[in-house]
Order: sequence, then C-alpha cells, then structure tokens
Amino acid sequence: MTPASGPPRSLPTELHSYLQELLRRTRAVCGDHLAGVLAVGSLALGDYRHGRSDIDLTVVVEPSLPGSAPHDLADTLAHSALPCPAAGLELVVYGADFARRPSGEAGYLLDLNTGPSLPDRADTDPARSPAFWYVIDRSIAHHTGLPLLGGPARDLVATPDHRDVLAAVRASVVEHSGGEGHLADNRVLNGCRAVVFCRTGRWVAKRTAAREIAAAEERFRPLVDAAVHSFERPRALAVALPDADVRAFLGWVRERVEEAARAAGA
Repeated sequence: MTPASGPPRSLPTELHSYLQELLRRTRAVCGDHLAGVLAVGSLALGDYRHGRSDIDLTVVVEPSLPGSAPHDLADTLAHSALPCPAAGLELVVYGADFARRPSGEAGYLLDLNTGPSLPDRADTDPARSPAFWYVIDRSIAHHTGLPLLGGPARDLVATPDHRDVLAAVRASVVEHSGGEGHLADNRVLNGCRAVVFCRTGRWVAKRTAAREIAAAEERFRPLVDAAVHSFERPRALAVALPDADVRAFLGWVRERVEEAARAAGA
C-alpha cells in the first residue's frame, strides 16, 4: 500500500489536518489489512463547498480484517472523537473481495455517517439499506475516485454493470421525488447529474451537471439556476424552491432515466 504522505494538494486546505488524522486513525485500526482510501463525491470532482458539502470517502480492506475493526473504526472516526470540519463525513468500508467485482448489492462492511449536519449512523448490516446509493457511489468511485492511500481507484473498486447503475439511478430519482429528508436544491442538482450520466455515461459535479441541463433545457433553467444559487449557501441557509416545480422537474428526469434504461435493456 502507498504510504501516507498527507492529503493531495488538490483537496481544500480546510480539510488537510482532519484528513491526515483520519488516515492515521484508519491505518491504526486496519493496519496491513487496509488496501486503500479514496476521496469521492465533491472532493474528487473538485466541487467541494465548505459548510455545505460532505466529505465522502470509500475505504477498501482485505478480507482478513478482524471482525471487530469496523466497529472500532466507527468509534475512532465519530464526530465526538474526531470533530469533522465539513457538514459531515460519509465513509463506506468495503471488503476488497466485494469491491473488486461488479455488483448491484450494497455490500458494505461499515456505513458511517457523522458530523455536525448529519445524524449519526454506524451500520454494519448492508441488508438494512437500499442498495442504490452504494451502487452509484461505487460507480463514481471507480471513474473519478481520488486516492488518498493505496493504488488507483479503478484497481480498488469495480464499477457495477451499466444496467445495475441505471436501475440505481432510477431508484435514487424516485427517492428524491418523495422529498423526505432531502433539501430541494440537492434534489434538483442530483436530478441534473442523473440526466447527464444517462446522456453521456459521465459522472460530473452537481453544479457542472446543472450548467449542462440549464443550457440544454430552457424551461427548467430558472429552477436549476435557483437550485445552484441555494446550493452555494450553507445548508442552514438553503433557499426554498417551489415544490410543484421541483416535482415536475424530477418527473422529467425520471422519464429520461427510464428512456436510458430501456435503451440499455435494463
């Protein structure tokens, strides 16, 4: 495994000391069983906004990792033990034997959410979670993951089959259509990213996707622009968006995802 040398310079300076300590603690718990750590989401895509974005990390460990290690890792990385400077930490641990093969399952060893803006969650039973978020995250990790420890992202995490990814994107749009637990701006921007992925096969930052959709779909431009404006504010200052407009947009997004799924035979 590549030795720790500190967070890459491309990551926000506000996170350097936190990530350095997080990596140290992760190595202390996992030892030689640690295969790699990837930054994913906004950190990898260059769209992190301090006070709004989460720190999204994918950790891959060898199957020989002791069974108590995921619980120990959750304890040492909890916000109460290591205060998170971002809105939250979303860290998912996978076994290397699972992560290195395509799968449409959740498959994690640990799903940790912690931080000032996230409800604490440390789950080790993937059967309790909808698989779609993890399928999408592994696809993003494979294509855009930024190594913090270990080798290239493509060597650590396989992307799920395209049909499984499209099914997961469809499920995520349904989830956002309900609205419960999600900010309106994030629902819109995730919808933009879903359409761009379906049209191009590329995972891009939410605001990049928003610019592409606003340029191509004039009728949705005011809503998308308003979502971007809100997304650039801290979560507590997010701007309310017209719910009827958000639902209409997500209905259109779902139709685009369904078209892509049919074309792929999903």
